[in-house]
Amino acid sequence: MFGRRTKATLNRLIALIKPYKFRFYCTDDWHPYSTELSEDCHVVSKAFTQSIERNNLTLRIRIKRLNRKTICFSRSEELHDKVIGEFISRMWYQPV
Repeated sequence: MFGRRTKATLNRLIALIKPYKFRFYCTDDWHPYSTELSEDCHVVSKAFTQSIERNNLTLRIRIKRLNRKTICFSRSEELHDKVIGEFISRMWYQPV
């Protein structure tokens, strides 16, 4: 999910992941997390986020259209989603 770090964006993210049964959520200490996520499955720690941030960095490096300032861009959201989906499919599900 892309967007500014606001409570509205957080609520959209929560609505997207609600159908999935995650055992816990690892976040930083941003206040809206503690009010919107249930206390029994909310972990405030950097212990589990390193690998997630590493994957995000890999995506930003390998897919230039995810960088903030670049001449590579998607003309439509559909094309953007297809490029990212194809990259993820090849990177994690079809290793060479």
